[in-house]
Amino acid sequence: MAGTLNPVQRDNEIDLGELLGTLRDHKWLIARITGFFVVLGIIYAIVATPIYQATSTAQVEQKVPDLPGLSALTQTLGAEDPEATTQSALITSRMVVGAVVDKLKLTVQSSPERLPLFGNFIARLFASHDPGKVAAPWFGMNGYDWGGAKLDIFQLDVPDRLLDRPLTLIAGTNGEYVLQDEKGNLLVAGKAGQSASGQGVTIQVETLAANQGTHFRVFRHRRLTVTNQLRKAIKVNEEGKDSGILDMTYDNTNPVLAANVLGQVGELYVRQDVDRNSAEAANSLQFVREQLPKVRSQLEKATAALNAFQLKARSVDISMQTQSLLNQEVAIQTNLQQLQLQQADMQRQYTPAHPAYKALMQQIGQLQAQKSAIDKKVGNLPNTQQELLKLTRDVQVSNDTYTGLLNQAQQLDIARAGTVGNVRIIDNSAVDITQPIWPKKVIVVLGSAFLGGFVALLCVFIRQALNRGIEDPAIIENLGLPVYASIPVSLREQALHDKRGRSYGSGGQRLLVMDSPADMATEALRSLRTSLHFARLEAKNNVLMITGSSPDVGKTFVSANLATLVAQGNQRVLLIDGDMRMGSLHRIVGGHAEAGLSELISGQADLEATARPIGTSQNLYFIGRGKLPPNPSELLMNARFSTLLDHVKKMFDLVIIDTPPILAVTDAAIIGHHAGTALLVVRFGLNQAREVALARQRFEQNNIHLRGAIFNAVEKRSSGYYSYAYYGVGNATG
Repeated sequence: MAGTLNPVQRDNEIDLGELLGTLRDHKWLIARITGFFVVLGIIYAIVATPIYQATSTAQVEQKVPDLPGLSALTQTLGAEDPEATTQSALITSRMVVGAVVDKLKLTVQSSPERLPLFGNFIARLFASHDPGKVAAPWFGMNGYDWGGAKLDIFQLDVPDRLLDRPLTLIAGTNGEYVLQDEKGNLLVAGKAGQSASGQGVTIQVETLAANQGTHFRVFRHRRLTVTNQLRKAIKVNEEGKDSGILDMTYDNTNPVLAANVLGQVGELYVRQDVDRNSAEAANSLQFVREQLPKVRSQLEKATAALNAFQLKARSVDISMQTQSLLNQEVAIQTNLQQLQLQQADMQRQYTPAHPAYKALMQQIGQLQAQKSAIDKKVGNLPNTQQELLKLTRDVQVSNDTYTGLLNQAQQLDIARAGTVGNVRIIDNSAVDITQPIWPKKVIVVLGSAFLGGFVALLCVFIRQALNRGIEDPAIIENLGLPVYASIPVSLREQALHDKRGRSYGSGGQRLLVMDSPADMATEALRSLRTSLHFARLEAKNNVLMITGSSPDVGKTFVSANLATLVAQGNQRVLLIDGDMRMGSLHRIVGGHAEAGLSELISGQADLEATARPIGTSQNLYFIGRGKLPPNPSELLMNARFSTLLDHVKKMFDLVIIDTPPILAVTDAAIIGHHAGTALLVVRFGLNQAREVALARQRFEQNNIHLRGAIFNAVEKRSSGYYSYAYYGVGNATG
């Protein structure tokens, strides 16, 4: 076949048609695996413990609330728009989440032990029908909870060696219990509602409702461990960029616990924000109160100095020009003093490199420049007017500053007492118990189907890759062996093979050509019979050897049924089981293995005693393998074997010898020297190309010419090569 690719070329190319054909060939396997996964998915969707999601929404204002006494410039520069990442970090900080862990006592974990796989489903089913009750144990298995068991632990303190270690609490009668470590050692015995201590363990069970003997798994976790796990479990996302709307979610199998956890997180998050703003107001109030005595002292000194000067100057009045300069200087000095107070306050919050601090210093510099310009004008006034202006300015500035600080202190005191943070909860924590977020039944089933299909395809392709058995007769022919016949696999032969296995030693005949003359495999064997008729015309004798490269290729099946077909053509045929190691021809043709070839060669029996007819046929005779000899190869090399073959050649039209595999033992090479025709049976999908080539090479090394090959047990393939392949797929026998 000139147009056929050789094996190397075929291995290096991807044939889409062949790929699709492989999928069609294994469609039932793919369907079974996919169906199995779908069934598993349905079971999982039904019995899996549902996971519920608590949701809550918070709003963060885009500017900080105004604190009295700070200038508009300071407020603007000091206000920073909150980012989602910053707020998420605050919500899930250890400060907030750790407080939730403490308040809800999440470091103590307890759960009833239930039957693996289906225990949770059974418990939920019972709870839905009989809420508040405890289910009776099934099959006397009172160690498991079958629904309704409840354990609430108010306090559990354990030594460090028992932290994060599983403990077992076993329920007794009337609320009594015992607590054991993971090795079964008793730690504490107590009763619900009472505190109990022992072995360094202190426990107080608040509620215990369970059957006697029910086991609970109890853990006392480290606070930091639980806090970190909870921080990862709480998800915070911002709705839209810079929207200030934060969506918080938390998933748990217990919907009540999920709602409580997220509710506490939101409440503590708002509280810490309020506390932070209140602390800012308190700090500012403390600063203002610290400044009030100082400014009052300055006011008193300035007032006394002005009074003394007026007495000395005897009521000198301020001129209109001096009054104008006084008003300007008082305004500048008041603003400058306010800014200097703000500078002292900001030094506690910001570094000199902060933009707000830099802007404040820039304002102070501008006012100082204006003050310097006015001071020059004041310098041109008479000395009396200069002194009067200076003293009057000090009094007015100190008085304005003092009055402003008093007002600011009152405002800050009010702000501290009634601080409202810039965070508020819009939607309180809630859980929709009718819609668990997992399992999503449709998604689980579809996902199981896709996963099953993927696994099925993976299995098919891996098996195809690992099983590089020959599936194309052209590959055999490219190895230099003509294919005399391609025998399709036969479901009927499989049934006969099973019967032979069950009735071993009964002597029943199990020949396909006798049982099913119209079977496609029988028709292929008839074609082989015709091909051999012409092939033997050039043979040196009428001895036909049928062998294989490895076991289980079907050479015994071919030998027995071919011999029967030839005998049906009015030719005398002798069938010899040449496999004195594991020969099984007697199981097909009937009878026993004893008194056969090994006895003939060793001289323990004669031909008349060992060659027996098969059934009622007078044309077909059979010689079994005989008893298993210790030295089969040496027996075959005995001159008696050659003499035997020379004798039977004259008695029969055809002598067929079934031999052991050539790659397993050397028996086939010895028998091959006596055979005029040698055929190699190659099994579809089992024998590899290099294996067949090695078998052919082994025969050539022994100067034995293989006439051709028989392609056995050919299965249906969508990319197949034979019209009879549509008759079905099964397992051929050896």
